[in-house]
Amino acid sequence: MSYMDEYRFWLEDDYFDQNTKKELEAIGDNQTEIEDRFYKELEFGTGGLRGVIGAGTNRMNIYTVRKATQGLANYIIGQGAQKKGVAIAYDSRFMSPDFADEAALCLAANGIKAYVFESLRPTPELSFALRTLGCTAGIVVTASHNPPEYNGYKVYWEDGAQITAPKDKEIIGEVQAITDYHTVKTMGKAEAEAAGLYQTIGKEMDDAYMVELKKQIIHPEIIKEVADDIKIVYTPLCGTGNLPVRRVLSELGFKNVYVVPEQENPDPKFTTLDYPNPEDPKAFTYALRLAKEKDADIVLATDPDADRLGVYAKDAKTGEYVAFTGNMSGMLIAEYILREKAANGTMPENPAMVTTIVTTNMTFPITESYNVKLIEVLTGFKFIGEQIKLFEQTGSNNYVFGLEESYGCLAGTHARDKDACVAVMCLCEVAAYCKKHGMTLWDMMLQMYEKYGYFKETQYTITMKGVSGAKEIAALMEKLRNNPPKSIGDAKVLKFRDYQENRIVDMETGAVSETGLPKSNVLYFELPDNCWCCARPSGTEPKIKFYMGVVGSSLEDAQTRVEKLTEDLKAIL
Repeated sequence: MSYMDEYRFWLEDDYFDQNTKKELEAIGDNQTEIEDRFYKELEFGTGGLRGVIGAGTNRMNIYTVRKATQGLANYIIGQGAQKKGVAIAYDSRFMSPDFADEAALCLAANGIKAYVFESLRPTPELSFALRTLGCTAGIVVTASHNPPEYNGYKVYWEDGAQITAPKDKEIIGEVQAITDYHTVKTMGKAEAEAAGLYQTIGKEMDDAYMVELKKQIIHPEIIKEVADDIKIVYTPLCGTGNLPVRRVLSELGFKNVYVVPEQENPDPKFTTLDYPNPEDPKAFTYALRLAKEKDADIVLATDPDADRLGVYAKDAKTGEYVAFTGNMSGMLIAEYILREKAANGTMPENPAMVTTIVTTNMTFPITESYNVKLIEVLTGFKFIGEQIKLFEQTGSNNYVFGLEESYGCLAGTHARDKDACVAVMCLCEVAAYCKKHGMTLWDMMLQMYEKYGYFKETQYTITMKGVSGAKEIAALMEKLRNNPPKSIGDAKVLKFRDYQENRIVDMETGAVSETGLPKSNVLYFELPDNCWCCARPSGTEPKIKFYMGVVGSSLEDAQTRVEKLTEDLKAIL
């Protein structure tokens, strides 16, 4: 069907409710809006769904959520795994509880039990819950750090990680095979509960999750020693982190935790935020104001589904608060865990740290320093979670830490996704250690730069919305793929990695080797002096992202180098 045929079907068919039809009638004179809503199905990608809330095939609504769940149910039944059930969690966004229930009732109508959290919960707790319950899969309704008009739907498998190959493509195939909305099943909530196919979960899972988080603390005695002195400001950015983060810090003994009152409670409008993303400095406006008032040591923010952590810490020399990137905060936690485990004899045999190809190259000297194996995977924490599963299956290594540059990390294996709750807890322990030794987190970061090198990373993002934008992004990637630059500015490209084609080209000799990683639409340019650049279209937003990294002789030199690399890249695009 054409997009207009699809539009008329939604307007006229009895399957769709009156509110949906009213919304679509209101755009009857806007051909551009109709086309954008109906020119394609909202893509069920390798991570699930994400899009603007509204009526239409290219929007997040109860019908697209239900259809995606029917595809998932068909796959589960095809695997003979329907008896294990599916766990479901959701965040603070518009329609999140509704979408969670739609998914649960579709599963129930297919004879698959749904375990649904009683209220909003962090994404990593869903990962923990589905493994604890022995479920075959899990669903989180969240759009992570996207603007308020978005929502999303992520699928996890029984290992607790988001779906990876080949299951991702197989589930996508089941979803795409559904061409008639009338074949999608659902049932009433009371009927599902009476049949034992809809079960509410909550406190018991919270308690078990807390126990697992606290197992990651290395020196509880240091926390107790400085608990009266250290001051922490925290904002959940109107999302799911408020209760679990405050609870775990309180139970560990931290006494001075100040929560930003304007952003404490769930707010789907994110009224006090331009963009609920801890990567955005503006998201810290209220938190930094409170930090100065309280003279806080560290300032922390978790995104709405509490899997990412943003950090500021005081520079004792200037009294100002310094922003930490996800690479920086991840390296602080990694250095602390590896150093302390090595020192107290708790480092496991064959230890491994897992990062993504766009994470800081500081991971190389850190892991080398502590004789820990470093494994790089594709962008996306699901690939880090997949490594944990492989370690368990093969016994090859023991996981000690994992991180990605986009403000996500995981200590422990209780979850198989990035966990901002455990990251907050670990970073507060690092801050307590620094406090005991008369340092700040920034002082410790400077010590690491001196020890390992002044690594600096940045991102350059181009947003291209709509049908035309998607074509422009594809054309730009093809240009770089088919005619890779021989240099970026005055930096020669030493090697060109094309993960889609599974090849690494030595730009000087022409020799070709394999990447050793799954196929992905990612291009990577290795440059001299440990510098690099990577191009990757976003899988969830209308953007193409360019990641860059350099090493300098000082903070100033590293900053100059990364700025020049960014400008040189822009010049060739």
